[in-house]
Amino acid sequence: DEDFEGGKSGASETYPAQCSSLRKNGFVMLKTCPCKIVEMTTSTTGKHGHAKVHLTGVDIFTGKEYEDICPSTHNMDVPHVVRKDYTLVDVTDGFVHLMDDDGSIREDLKLPESELGKDIKTKFDNGEELMLTVLKGVGEEQVIGIKGAGK
Repeated sequence: DEDFEGGKSGASETYPAQCSSLRKNGFVMLKTCPCKIVEMTTSTTGKHGHAKVHLTGVDIFTGKEYEDICPSTHNMDVPHVVRKDYTLVDVTDGFVHLMDDDGSIREDLKLPESELGKDIKTKFDNGEELMLTVLKGVGEEQVIGIKGAGK
């Protein structure tokens, strides 16, 4: 008897796309990291060679830059990336409490340890109403942006 209940293949985290169909500002997996494509150049090779695509991307969670070269006809993994805005309700013990459009609350996201995190804490402590942008991809979720709730 095998129990396959808790198995995660990770297959649904990405989908294949032909390298030549990728576009600047799109997303791609570079060195197993979900990246936003910031630069893309295509070079043609000799008589029977394949055109090669040189990709430069920035990791959507760490901001680290990655590069890769791939034949234009080959497939590359593209991460499913979801961007969502939440209303900030509270900041407690390094975690943000966020409210969805339907009123549901989530308290499972850490306050970023960057300048963004300090900015969020300062503005929240000053009583500002804030919307936080959360990016989700390949099993990770992180607060990546902040804006006033503009009511």
